[in-house]
Amino acid sequence: MKSDLYPDRHYIIPVFIPHKGCPFDCIYCNQKIISGQIKDVGEAEARASIDTCLSTIPKGSRAEIAFYGGSFTGIPKEQQIEFLKVANEYIDKGFVNSIRLSTRPDYIDSGILGYLSEYKVGTIELGVQSLDEDVLKASCRGHSVNDVITASRHIKEYGFELGIQTMVGLPGDTKEKDIGTAKKVVDISPSIVRIYPTLVIKETYLEKMYRSGQYKPFTLEETIDICAELVELYESNNIKVIRTGLQATENISENADVVAGPYHPAFGQLVESRIALRKIEALIEEKDYKDSESIIIITGKRRISDIVGQKRFNLEYLRKKYGFKAIKVAGQENLDRDIILGKDSK
Repeated sequence: MKSDLYPDRHYIIPVFIPHKGCPFDCIYCNQKIISGQIKDVGEAEARASIDTCLSTIPKGSRAEIAFYGGSFTGIPKEQQIEFLKVANEYIDKGFVNSIRLSTRPDYIDSGILGYLSEYKVGTIELGVQSLDEDVLKASCRGHSVNDVITASRHIKEYGFELGIQTMVGLPGDTKEKDIGTAKKVVDISPSIVRIYPTLVIKETYLEKMYRSGQYKPFTLEETIDICAELVELYESNNIKVIRTGLQATENISENADVVAGPYHPAFGQLVESRIALRKIEALIEEKDYKDSESIIIITGKRRISDIVGQKRFNLEYLRKKYGFKAIKVAGQENLDRDIILGKDSK
């Protein structure tokens, strides 16, 4: 699996350990469904998973083993060491370069960070979900905002790369609370962030709340708008957003275990497209092109699809709002994500 954090020739090798190490039942959580991993994983399964991924990676590429799907530092220390020793064998042989893992903020202390450092862990991602106390309580997270701040500080003090994972649309959540969480994350200053929409998954307490009318998920449009604003906030503060939206699996789809909520198989692309639309509108206002008959939008070649939008949504939106008779989109190799707006004289 190719990482969205690193440039070409860097790969993430995921090892899912679903729900291991977490005694909490967050109301939205069914890790075995979310990860697509039903069976528990031990040392043999971890080796098999790593070997399978390595067989698909070109020799000489940068690669990283990632322990996902549960609270890694919450499982018994002996099991943690077993997994880490397996990963270190691949590092020692030169097959992979580093290790990353995800865990809870209340499962971090100096002792844990000491042996994670000894076993060459490079990145620790904290499942934070929200930095609003009421939302945390409503979601049965079992940790506080202060737990997040303390754990984050310790992780950075020990020299690890810090990642923060948040969710949008949890029970009791609002757009204002999501933006408030993001601003607090900026204050913490992690290197990387993931943003997940809250989905109603089968066999969770959130499903019961949804079916009884106690919980109403954000709409897809609401969630795209919020996530676009959050991504812009993070990126303006030099924090890399490495994922928006859950990765589609056999289970995570509208026809499988997603009961309700803002699911879309290309959620991340929809967010990028909305960010592009916001930037284009800002440029139209800035350059006072509102009354122009036609415009040209120039961007990096790989970002043309974001400009156009799925099913040409962005172009149709701009035509209807501003009355443009023609909108031309052109790509240039050297622009990457930049957008240049001009009047089209042709």
